[in-house]
Amino acid sequence: MRVLLLANQPEHTTRLKMFQSTLEELGYDTLIPKFNTRNWIQISGLAKQFIKKEKPDVVHLFNVPDIIYHDLPKLKGTCFKKMIYDYRSPWGIELEMSFRAPGRMMAEYFEKKLAASADLITTVNGPLGEKVKTYTEDGKQEVYEVPNYPKNSFMTGEDLAEDGAITFLGRVCEQEGIGNFLNMAKKYPDEKFRIVGDGPFSKWYLAKKLPNVEFLGWQPHEKVAGIIKKARICMIPRKENTLTPYSTDKSIWKLNEYLNLGKLVIASGITKEEDRKNLLIVKSSELENAVHEYLDKKPEKLNSGDYRFWESNTRKIKEVYEKIQ
Repeated sequence: MRVLLLANQPEHTTRLKMFQSTLEELGYDTLIPKFNTRNWIQISGLAKQFIKKEKPDVVHLFNVPDIIYHDLPKLKGTCFKKMIYDYRSPWGIELEMSFRAPGRMMAEYFEKKLAASADLITTVNGPLGEKVKTYTEDGKQEVYEVPNYPKNSFMTGEDLAEDGAITFLGRVCEQEGIGNFLNMAKKYPDEKFRIVGDGPFSKWYLAKKLPNVEFLGWQPHEKVAGIIKKARICMIPRKENTLTPYSTDKSIWKLNEYLNLGKLVIASGITKEEDRKNLLIVKSSELENAVHEYLDKKPEKLNSGDYRFWESNTRKIKEVYEKIQ
């Protein structure tokens, strides 16, 4: 079976590449187009050309922004046989935050169109699974949950000694909580804080650089495990918003990287699905007290059942693709 894995920027989509690796291990042939553009109209046209040329058996579409591929279902039956829709982010709710109700209505129209046209649906967590079920026709499409867990190989990064830093990893922006993180650095001037990541407005956020904040910028992923190992506490200091119910411990890559490496994690603006050892989820208004409480704590030792790896998804992915045949 030939499977086309499709996203806005396929070669840069982590979840897509994880699926690719597993599918190839299961013996499927995968196709991934490369678009040398970020123009949505051009991407849409290039994807259709690719599909018409390659005629894959299955198109596995990873969502956001859904408008790019909204008319792909027209090619089903002639240029490809089956479609899987991966609902990994609530695009409608994201747009509502910037463009209010009209943005959500437009985006969810396309979400519903793609979900209803799919033969099967994959998603990252329970809340998104429940949301996408409301788009299906009387539950006709089965929904399979495939969480965002790191590969086992992520653990093999360089072993570096802990240096006591409180660490922020990811895009330097308000949505990821950089403002809250820098506020913590001001509140605790005697503690070392580390930022691993970057963003278009990072210079603005870091214009008044605090002496206790180390900024490393983006780092190659193979170095990330080593940097996390140096941390005393890892933080995801997001503010609560309408995305909070859909952002959980099953969908956040970096949270599971932190926990698999045995780190204490303080998070806000996310929702708990499972009880996880060493994870404290608080309201963003309680971050200061949480950091104070955790400064002298040591993480609990992990048992085999405490780890979450991508490889645990193999059986579910195998089931999805056997079902689609």
